[in-house]
Amino acid sequence: MASAATRPAQPEGATGVLVLADGTVIWGRGFGASGDAVGEVCFNTSMTGYQEVMTDPSYAAQIVTFTFPHIGNVGANSEDVESAGANGPWGAVGCIVREDVTKPSNFRSLGSFQEWMEKNGKIGLSGVDTRALTRRIRQSGAPNAVIAHSPEGQFDIPALIARAQQWAGLEGMDLAVRVTREEQESWEGGFWRLGHGYGRAAHDATPHVVALDFGAKDNIFRNLVRAGAKVTVVPAKTSFDDIMALGPDGVFLSNGPGDPAATGEYAVPVIQQLLEADMPLFGICLGHQMLALAAGAKTIKMHQGHRGANHPVQRVGEGWGETTGLVEITSMNHGFAVDADTLPDTVEQTHVSLFDGSNCGIAVKGKQAFGVQYHPEASPGPQDSFYLFEKFVGGLG
Repeated sequence: MASAATRPAQPEGATGVLVLADGTVIWGRGFGASGDAVGEVCFNTSMTGYQEVMTDPSYAAQIVTFTFPHIGNVGANSEDVESAGANGPWGAVGCIVREDVTKPSNFRSLGSFQEWMEKNGKIGLSGVDTRALTRRIRQSGAPNAVIAHSPEGQFDIPALIARAQQWAGLEGMDLAVRVTREEQESWEGGFWRLGHGYGRAAHDATPHVVALDFGAKDNIFRNLVRAGAKVTVVPAKTSFDDIMALGPDGVFLSNGPGDPAATGEYAVPVIQQLLEADMPLFGICLGHQMLALAAGAKTIKMHQGHRGANHPVQRVGEGWGETTGLVEITSMNHGFAVDADTLPDTVEQTHVSLFDGSNCGIAVKGKQAFGVQYHPEASPGPQDSFYLFEKFVGGLG
């Protein structure tokens, strides 16, 4: 750990700081909310969609480093928010950017990104060499850290270092219970169209999908509606009996934050009961990982994770016919992954990452149950992956 004598002195005008658990201190200019927050520092390579990233519950307890230098230049609006908590949207606790946030320049903007960050209690840090920080994460893994913003430039660095060191980290942490809905909800929103906003769900639609919310992005539910389903969203700890009492034609397992093995302590037994009942299942990200756990596989913590809207994934499963071998450009956000070497004979690997060969999709043999590690609802490609919603809803009859 760096000693106080070797830490960089606070530059003039520095109103924000990132303090890593190893004692590294990175100064910058704070924006958004004042205060401090602890989390795991990761990086995201997306060029657009920063508001969706910041409100994705999968980023709970994380500090996002954006590799694209100009973040915030299109402002903020109410339509690009992906979640809603009691005190503002769930998602990342803070973000790190290269350039200062400029005035918004977009016809959809309803305000500045800085104001939106402040209103929603999220801390920003600009003026940071994000390339150097990204290289550090790639080489040494995602560190625990504290991000802090003080308009007066007053910081207790030793206390911030101690807080970063004392934080347990994401491994072994169940975060789904923090970000899930507290009550059952009939999903109302339809798909978004330019100039029209979001449509409305048809309450008489069939089939009926019950979605387990482990920290879901709202656009997932909109895509299920677009594919023709009626959607009921239930909390993460909903029991098998309560799910079945709703009369589902299929069950969706949502994305979410934290360690899938920790969340799986209560979710996996329910998923196993659903598999035994031959209930059609579709999982995304955390839901995909817990489906794999329920089928007998294991998950692992990744060195740096996959986060961005430009990840190539190849279809490798036997069930894709002429499209086997096709490559999709996908959006990803995960720091844990299914260990492909632990997949049992009853599970087929259907998708793999072309970046590192990690598992990106599975199907349970003899069941209508499949999952993908990436986020098809994020419109990568931009429509490369919508077929997954059609495959799931279309197969429910």
